[in-house]
Amino acid sequence: MAMTSYTAIVEKEGTGYVSLCPELDVASQGDTVESATANLKEAVELFLECADPAEVERRHHTQVFITRFEAAHG
Repeated sequence: MAMTSYTAIVEKEGTGYVSLCPELDVASQGDTVESATANLKEAVELFLECADPAEVERRHHTQVFITRFEAAHG
């Protein structure tokens, strides 16, 4: 079975966490960072297993950049 590395962006929302895989635009959630990430992995695997290959290709972003920057305010 082939393995591919994906990105997980996890953000606190209310009392839980929301996770996003920007390469495939798949999201999930969980009560902790770890569970949100695990649930995202499961959601991505289910998407890759069930989606039409053309849909996977259409949604797959191969260049995703995560960076931080500072902005002036006030």
